[in-house]
Amino acid sequence: MTALRSILLRREAGIAVMIVLFCLAVGTQKPQFLTLDSLRIILLLTPLIMIGAMGQMLVIVARHVDLSIGSMLGFSAMVTGMMFKFYPEIWWPVGFVVSIGIGGALGLLNGALVTVFRLPAIIVTLGTLNLYRGLTYIVSNAKQIDRQFVPSALKSLSQTSPMLGIPWIIFISFGIAVLTWLFVMHTRVGRQIFALGSNPVAAPLRGVDVTKVTLLVFAISGALSGLAGILYASRWGFVNPSNTGSGFEFQVIAAVVIGGVSINGGVGTVLGTVLGVLLLGCVSAALPLLGIPGTTQSAIYGAVILIALLIDRTVRQQGVKSLSMRARA
Repeated sequence: MTALRSILLRREAGIAVMIVLFCLAVGTQKPQFLTLDSLRIILLLTPLIMIGAMGQMLVIVARHVDLSIGSMLGFSAMVTGMMFKFYPEIWWPVGFVVSIGIGGALGLLNGALVTVFRLPAIIVTLGTLNLYRGLTYIVSNAKQIDRQFVPSALKSLSQTSPMLGIPWIIFISFGIAVLTWLFVMHTRVGRQIFALGSNPVAAPLRGVDVTKVTLLVFAISGALSGLAGILYASRWGFVNPSNTGSGFEFQVIAAVVIGGVSINGGVGTVLGTVLGVLLLGCVSAALPLLGIPGTTQSAIYGAVILIALLIDRTVRQQGVKSLSMRARA
């Protein structure tokens, strides 16, 4: 009974309940929302956000934030798309290496600016958000990579399925989530990320190499943005310099904070982040059915971020009060 109570009190259980209640509420108005076809639509809305959220979770747990992930996604996708356009004979899996490598390099640059110059990550990545987006326009000459230049085998990752009619892209995104869980739970560096976010002052005294860990989380965030970039080309079949990855950072941050990752660092779980992504996927799928304009989606994400921050603050204050009461007792 005690074990069941501890599970129900976890933040993840609350998010799972929110997903169920939201789906039931929408289903009462639009019964087609509670069908397998609707579930497939929800799952297809989540892979890119899921991948980006895994990297963003690590950055925020380490007490930073990466606002440039959308621009890194766009730049990686554009360079890879141009490679396919001008060198169509290249084996298409090479695109993954190129896109992930470019994203990792851009993320590493973010981390270097934060650590070497001791600048706030939010300011650095706000600058590189615009820098990388500008570079995307420059390298592409503001021209789109059209569908015919994206390899059909790459596009098939979002169309064909190894089992149960679920496209490869969904399996890839959940595979990244599993790998992230293994990394944070079963590696020394993974635990050091949480130690750094929990107490940046004490972390070096416990043997944490702050510079190394900071560079690593930003590099991972960039690499996963690069992976999301090539999968964007797979999902949509084109790469546009203006809208590829635009607003991606806000979707990802919303998913992460909904999932219980503390913006103050040191707290967060992969499961919570996955549930946060799925909740956003449900919201995105429900809006068209309910006749709500797509332009309202950004406002909803903004409101969700604020609500999640207020919940996080309330939980932290309750935790402090509980510890204080125990100390007095």
